Amino acid sequence: MATIKVRRFKQIPAEITVPGDKSISHRAAMFAGLADGRTEISGFLPSEDCICTVRAMEALGADIEWLEETPGVGYTRLAITGHGMKLQPPTRNIDCGNSGTTTRLLAGILAGQPFSTQLTGDASLSKRPMKRVADPLALMGAKVEGQGDKICAPLTITGGNLQAITYTLPMASAQVKSAVLLAGLFAPGKTSVVEPVVTRNHTERLMSHFGIKWLRNGDTVSVYGGQAPRPTDIIVPGDISSAAFWMVAVAGVPGAQITLKNVGLNDTRTGVIGVLLAMGAQVTSSEEQSDGEPRGNIVVKGASLNATTIGGAIIPNVIDELPILAVAAALARGTTLIRDASELRVKETDRIAAVADNLRRMGVTVIERPDGMEIEGGAQLKGATIDSFGDHRIAMAFAIAGLHAEGTTTINDTECISTSYPGFEQELQHFLHNEKGHTAPIPVVSRMPVGMGVETLSEEDKAD
Repeated sequence: MATIKVRRFKQIPAEITVPGDKSISHRAAMFAGLADGRTEISGFLPSEDCICTVRAMEALGADIEWLEETPGVGYTRLAITGHGMKLQPPTRNIDCGNSGTTTRLLAGILAGQPFSTQLTGDASLSKRPMKRVADPLALMGAKVEGQGDKICAPLTITGGNLQAITYTLPMASAQVKSAVLLAGLFAPGKTSVVEPVVTRNHTERLMSHFGIKWLRNGDTVSVYGGQAPRPTDIIVPGDISSAAFWMVAVAGVPGAQITLKNVGLNDTRTGVIGVLLAMGAQVTSSEEQSDGEPRGNIVVKGASLNATTIGGAIIPNVIDELPILAVAAALARGTTLIRDASELRVKETDRIAAVADNLRRMGVTVIERPDGMEIEGGAQLKGATIDSFGDHRIAMAFAIAGLHAEGTTTINDTECISTSYPGFEQELQHFLHNEKGHTAPIPVVSRMPVGMGVETLSEEDKAD
């Protein structure tokens, strides 16, 4: 079990380049694997989750070339050669690891294949509900079998002979929308998904990039079956969900500034910027278009933060950022209310319970609610021993909290960070070592792989 130790930071780096967008990396690999020809993906996120998707497409017949490695991160450029929409039956079960995105979107693709496939995953994934994709895929004619009433993994998907449907999402979910649209490519006629609120639209943008025509009419997204993606190279922008950790790290430090380079600025993902602006942070961005996705630099200038309410239609836009926004709430004056976020209960862990428990350990008053929490901010955070619960976003959010806390904060079980952000710990180190950054009372980070020795602090570090 790996552990990260964090103390109050001393410096803020002038700039950080975050790794590729996780949602886009997943989808780019899938569309490339369905195309008939070679697609080169640059800026790919080589996290464990995204690599599970690449391996899944390889198991279904695509050829993979790993082209270029970024030190400390992994292979960020690869080529995928697909052989068309008719995939080959895998010779073994497909391991989706901890990735709900891989599982749910792949279910849509497999629903259109004339064979059975079993999708497995780790203990955490095996607790997450897949009924939300099984139900619409069953209406289309596929058979999705899983464990218990929630239809959890392992999943067995038997596809073929799909029919087009119009499906109204019972709750906002980009993953379910994407699974149905992907299955719709294999169904004659028009498949439509009606959204209660607009969710992230990376699937639609990537369909356009790969030459697939789709329609939006108000709250309804539609695609016609019989289309196939064409091979086309793509550059993946940086992940705003990863940038959000550094945005919050700086947002509450008056006078501090950081630039986050080449970040995706898709308007279905930028809710975190709006929330931080509402809390009093100064956030600006420059935007340009590339491969169908807006991108640019984000500049954050720190300020004294104030409490706000996070709820309603913005929740699908910030669902992945809510753990780190809860840390921002702890740094802000007043009581912040997070509501309408019951989806957090069925992520890699129960994120509402995990965030509330860990904030309390750091001295924050939190009232937990079924769909969110009330966080009383403004008190000095105290170093504590934090449980990540095997959840990458919990681990990273509380590493950032530790940068603002008195004493040492120890985050246990941090291997999970690699599922979404390889290189996070190296960037965390820059808050101590980047001499060109803004100087402020801020941390020291040490990493302890348990059972492999303990990294000791220097005398300079001990004096801070």
